[in-house]
Amino acid sequence: MSRMFNAVHRCRGALLLAVSLATLGQASAAAAQAAAAADPAAATPAPQEDDANGVVVVTATRTTRSAVTLDGAEIQKVLPGVNPVKAIQTLPGVQFETADPWGNNEQNISLIVHGFNQNQLGFTLDGVPLGDQSYGNYNGLSPQRAVISEDVGSVRLTSGAADLATASASNLGGGLETYTSAPAARAGVRFAQTLGSYDAQRTYLRIDSGAAEALGGTNSGYLSIVRQKARAWEFRANQGGWQGNAKFVHKGEHGTLTGYAAFSDKAEPNQDSVAHNAGGIEPYFRTVLYPDWQAALAYVDANGKPPANNPNNYSNYYGDAQRTDYLFYVKYDYRFSDAVTFSNQVYGHHDEGQGQIVGPVSAAGLPGLFAVYFPGQNLKSVFGGSGYALRTTEYGIDRRGWLSSLAITADDHEIGLGGWYEHNRNTIFRRWYAVPVDAAPPSPYEWADPALRKLTQYASVVSYDVVQLHLQDRWHVTPNLAVEAGFKSSLQFADGRVPTQPLPNAMPLPGGASTRYPEGKLNTRKWFLPAIGAVWDVTADDQVFGHIQQNVRQFQASIAAGLSPYNVGSQDLFEAIKANTQPESAWTYEAGVRTRRRVQAGPLTAIEAQVSAYHVDFSNRLLQISSTQVIGSVLGGASILQNVGAVRTNGIDAAATLRFGPAVSLYNALSYNRSRYADDYTSGSSIIRTAGKEVPNVARWLNKTVLTLADGPFETQVIGDYVGRRFATYTNDQSVPGRFLLNLQAAYTLPQDRIAGLHNLRFAVNITNLTARRGIYEIGGVGITKTYNTYAQPPRMAFFTLSGGF
Repeated sequence: MSRMFNAVHRCRGALLLAVSLATLGQASAAAAQAAAAADPAAATPAPQEDDANGVVVVTATRTTRSAVTLDGAEIQKVLPGVNPVKAIQTLPGVQFETADPWGNNEQNISLIVHGFNQNQLGFTLDGVPLGDQSYGNYNGLSPQRAVISEDVGSVRLTSGAADLATASASNLGGGLETYTSAPAARAGVRFAQTLGSYDAQRTYLRIDSGAAEALGGTNSGYLSIVRQKARAWEFRANQGGWQGNAKFVHKGEHGTLTGYAAFSDKAEPNQDSVAHNAGGIEPYFRTVLYPDWQAALAYVDANGKPPANNPNNYSNYYGDAQRTDYLFYVKYDYRFSDAVTFSNQVYGHHDEGQGQIVGPVSAAGLPGLFAVYFPGQNLKSVFGGSGYALRTTEYGIDRRGWLSSLAITADDHEIGLGGWYEHNRNTIFRRWYAVPVDAAPPSPYEWADPALRKLTQYASVVSYDVVQLHLQDRWHVTPNLAVEAGFKSSLQFADGRVPTQPLPNAMPLPGGASTRYPEGKLNTRKWFLPAIGAVWDVTADDQVFGHIQQNVRQFQASIAAGLSPYNVGSQDLFEAIKANTQPESAWTYEAGVRTRRRVQAGPLTAIEAQVSAYHVDFSNRLLQISSTQVIGSVLGGASILQNVGAVRTNGIDAAATLRFGPAVSLYNALSYNRSRYADDYTSGSSIIRTAGKEVPNVARWLNKTVLTLADGPFETQVIGDYVGRRFATYTNDQSVPGRFLLNLQAAYTLPQDRIAGLHNLRFAVNITNLTARRGIYEIGGVGITKTYNTYAQPPRMAFFTLSGGF
């Protein structure tokens, strides 16, 4: 608790500023998203009568693009408290992996949709942009930090191309929209308590005010809090933290006012990935030595070097991510008439945190770095005699933004226009601290002690302004045919400064030249990114749809981002990028059919299905050519950034839910994807033969299955997830085999009023990795040839949850 209150104290100024902005600013939301946020089910069909149980996926109707929705109740069946992004792994075309069962550990999250990774998708919460989901994030936060899992109302995935109004500067591909749940109409308390494997504990509590008439309308709201703590399965350290949410909704005669605030304070010790074919021991998984400090001291030699037979998969004392976030928005939707709605939303986000690694001082190329700062000195003595140094990456994010849109219905036309503006100032400090042998060992739950700081390797401040505009017309040509056309403009104006530069020769470029990080302005303007689509109601139950859209991913405006011009190794390279390098862009083409109907075919009573095909032309692909050759090195370093050609992707998604009366449903999604490089590229004097090779870590085949059985108060759900073989290098000379995982939930809901005052009392058991599969689970890093990194399959785990309300 003390750490949480210390975080509040550190950010009191930022909080006061955020409250002031919320009070003085306008409120808003992009019109299309405002309507969806208020009622994300509005674009989807109401469940049929025999769909009451087992609604796994709802396919959006009347949309020109592929869109599917997963509601909050189904998300919690995957595992109570699960990251909503992990929950969508059951959706077609989605490949998601992470090392913990909740999907919370952000260092090793891997999300791929139609060949694009999470940094190339768009993420929002109730319309508020969440950034590009980089691990060393500079422009947002993850959905699991932005909202408590149990407060999620639904998640909507557009797998081909995100809506024009999506507030994202990174969505080359689709979008993932998370929506918070609405306040309950009845006052009450909700709770959930989870206990499970590896000392897992999760406690959730929510208080709803209920609906009350006042201030000229209906008012409702809730406050919620969660505390989670679970030991990592690979080592003896706890992952988790505190979160709090608050939401208020006022519905008046002509408008709706919504306010939301979120707090998150997390500390997550991380597992390191295993390097393959890099030399030395290759363990099944790579552990850390924490909390056994004496074992850590004995692990290194007199010079602070790990065992000689383990140069690349050695053990650190620990590595972790500590993040504290404050997020808010205020939104007002004003209805001038049934035909005109004007929506406005302001938001703010403050983040501060540290990424820490406590590792041997004579590993991963560190002696070369430290020799520049401490020439001729004994490194073990310099850093306190333990043989270890504490490296931090210290983050700061201050974002504020505004979304505004106007929705007009005029005869057969639905016109939407609007804009998004964001200002962000992000700071990155890379620092090294002593780890004294005669003091208490460092902790993954505390920030580094400033008194022990030995050097600041670099300090960076980057500010940027993003402006995005959109205009769209949906023309109902006939009652059964709608055509949609529009465009968006994406503009970014960045300015980067490096108050503290590395010393000469401290961070070499490929080729050995001395480096300094660049400074200056970087402006990119893409004025016309078109979209066109159509949807045809062939019958009352069947639709055909198609969509074409161009998107761009703006340059990452941070020194810590791998594909950022601010991460390159000289001012000359930066100026060359400004003159010659383009942001990544993509054209997405998709078409499909969807159906939803009752049937009378023996036990089969209803079917909902969608089949879609897509093609993507991904151009101006950016590649970072790094000075650090050892995968996963803690040394860091500057890089060269260049356009290296195109990627061509073709694929098909097919998903169906079959219902056998109200008690049984079977969902299955089969996906095929082929993403291949179109060009070779040059690295120094070498030509890297990638033309025709498949994009690494993108499985060609995916299959998802969910079987739901409900009988009165009993419900059982079995989830199967197949991910096919994936290549692990750019030249495709290494690969990892496919794998199939089974998860299980069994639940019992007590009849109402069985216990006085309690309702919806439910006991659930979740088992992950039911068959106890072992092997490689996730690719954590890819090399040009031969070398790659992986994470091991988490073992079977069981969790027990009691939830309810009163």
